[in-house]
Amino acid sequence: MRKPSIAVVGSINLDLVIQCKALPQAGETLFGSDLTEYYGGKGANQAVAAARAGSDVLMIGRVGDDSFGARLRGNLKHEGIDCQEVLAVPAPSGFAMITVDAQGDNSILVVPGANAALKPADVLSAEERIAECDLVALQLECPQETVLAAVEVAKRHQIPVLLDPAPAPNAFSSKLLEVDWICPNESEAATLTGRPVTDQRSAEAAAVKLHEAGAKHVVITRGASGCLHYDGEQSKHMNAHEIDCVDSTAAGDAFAGALSFALAADLSVDEALAFACTAGALACTSLGAQTAIPRHAQIAARTELGD
Repeated sequence: MRKPSIAVVGSINLDLVIQCKALPQAGETLFGSDLTEYYGGKGANQAVAAARAGSDVLMIGRVGDDSFGARLRGNLKHEGIDCQEVLAVPAPSGFAMITVDAQGDNSILVVPGANAALKPADVLSAEERIAECDLVALQLECPQETVLAAVEVAKRHQIPVLLDPAPAPNAFSSKLLEVDWICPNESEAATLTGRPVTDQRSAEAAAVKLHEAGAKHVVITRGASGCLHYDGEQSKHMNAHEIDCVDSTAAGDAFAGALSFALAADLSVDEALAFACTAGALACTSLGAQTAIPRHAQIAARTELGD
């Protein structure tokens, strides 16, 4: 299996995770049982996931000029990620407050901070380096115009794009969906299509609609129900691994990062989806975001792909 090169354009955050018995409702005050600090941000999480899966990773993002910025950048470098395009700007670093209940479900509040300072010009300045990569991975915790600029750069150089449309926007350019791969969860697919996604049938309908909107391959992740892939001709369901869920915070990012690696490494679609599903499941078995993301050997051992 060859080692691919992936460019990740996205967010870099510090996460504070609170453990609680149940997620608070509006106006409700509950006591948490623990508070832990983790490195996070969907872009950084997927960069770490792709690197641990076996990729060379170029990260393009922004951190603040506060006390967190150097730590966030240093953490990515520790993971072997190329951070030459991760610069500090005069703003607070991105921050997320995450509550996790006894069942492993979570609620997340994100303050973009420096991530909002990542502009289209920053992507264009890194175009030569992006052009050397096998795949571009994107999310939506940075300005939408910046994500669209990354899509255009990738298209100019005929590089596949994988978009994790999270958090899903209520208003967006139609060009945002014109990518090679899009991998929303059920909630995000519902927001993007304007129709509920609650079961296999509604997931298939949403996948068809997203394909018609421009996505060549649609993968809808469905938690414990696995995932659905649609390529314009047929839909296929992939079962999820049975696990004891501790924290689902990084599951989607582990899935997207592992899928980016597997596709860029030229695995078949079925092999890539199996690899990604395993990574997402394993990420649910530990607390935190990046701390929970599995490595290649762990994923390969469960998917029988070998090293």
